[in-house]
Amino acid sequence: MQRPPGGIHQRRQRLAALPIDKKNPPLPKLRVKLSSLRFHLTRVSGNRKTGPIPVTTSSRATCPPTCPFLASGCYADGGPLALHFGKVTAGERGVPFPQHCAELAALPPGQMTRLHQAGDMPHNGGRVSRRFVYGMVKACRNLKAYTYTHHRLNLGENLALLRYANRQGLAVNVSTESEASADEAIAAGLPAVMAVRSDEERDRWQTPAGHAVLVCPAQTGETDCATCQLCQKRSKRLIIAFRAHGVSKRKADAAIAGQN
Repeated sequence: MQRPPGGIHQRRQRLAALPIDKKNPPLPKLRVKLSSLRFHLTRVSGNRKTGPIPVTTSSRATCPPTCPFLASGCYADGGPLALHFGKVTAGERGVPFPQHCAELAALPPGQMTRLHQAGDMPHNGGRVSRRFVYGMVKACRNLKAYTYTHHRLNLGENLALLRYANRQGLAVNVSTESEASADEAIAAGLPAVMAVRSDEERDRWQTPAGHAVLVCPAQTGETDCATCQLCQKRSKRLIIAFRAHGVSKRKADAAIAGQN
């Protein structure tokens, strides 16, 4: 199994130097075994925005406890997705991680695949699971797979693991709620996306650091993720913005305002 190059432990000082969002309290010492989680593969999504591509759902315990949308505007907490998310979390749907990896590996080569339509990357107290990242990189090596994460970059090996996944072709976008945070993610060598208020009128603009921001084309035009594919592959200097949407968009607006 290929390991992330460059000596992870030698980069501790660099990781520690990354800024921490002071609005988030220290993470509780949560430990969740990967074997206790469930993962569900929907082979053809019925979501109009996503398009007819495979999507996955992870147990709710994978969500970072410091995500600003946790129980406060998360789009996965409304509608049919919330019911599905709940069943996966309860173990009524989905499979253990090794079987999930086998399902992904069996998809057609080159298949555009959206990971974690609900949920995030498994972790222990906010530290992303190394076993999960290695397993997903291997399972998705022949796919056009992409996902998003709200995990902090300055905890444990998170930064190194996310860099490794992106170098191997598994696109992991860092989810942010401010231009400053998006700029920081790009400076760390990772692709960034940004949640913006539902009443954001601009479609394009630039951050203070000079990075271009483009509102998700599926929100501004007649396209979907299956066709657009920018979240899977683009210039790392381009930030994709998502306007808050769904039944809880007002709560999401408030959460975004609290991060700026």
